[in-house]
Amino acid sequence: MSEPTDPGRDDRRANETDDPARIASMTELARRVRSEPGLHVRYSEGPDSDASQRSVDTESGLDLPGLSVNPLDAEGWWTRPLEDWLARQLCQYRHLAEKNPDRFAWVLRGTHAGRGPDCEPLLRDVEFVARLDDRLLEEAERRYAENFNARRGPED
Repeated sequence: MSEPTDPGRDDRRANETDDPARIASMTELARRVRSEPGLHVRYSEGPDSDASQRSVDTESGLDLPGLSVNPLDAEGWWTRPLEDWLARQLCQYRHLAEKNPDRFAWVLRGTHAGRGPDCEPLLRDVEFVARLDDRLLEEAERRYAENFNARRGPED
């Protein structure tokens, strides 16, 4: 697994081209997803922490055969802009970082190892791609709130 230059750095003055290991805008993320199929997002304490542990199904206590991730490639049925898909994918598990400030969003690729209890992909042999900047996550939240019936289900 390759390691980021400094995954904890939060330099709000830097633009997206200053650190290739950090993605600062939806435009840049969409560009990366289009040019590098198979990318996923994960909220955790980072690749170094994940290298020494496994994802666990918290309800059963069972170890999972890979890391729980959210895919960034849009499904074939998706006809809206890729940036809408990305906003939705990024916002689905952002609460994990809000509950634990040591967690952050990062992009990775790896080998599919199965599906977790929420039908999420599980990856093994993961490779760090980039950390997602807080500016990008704020942009995703705005886009998600503006373009979706956010957090609504069939019974709402």
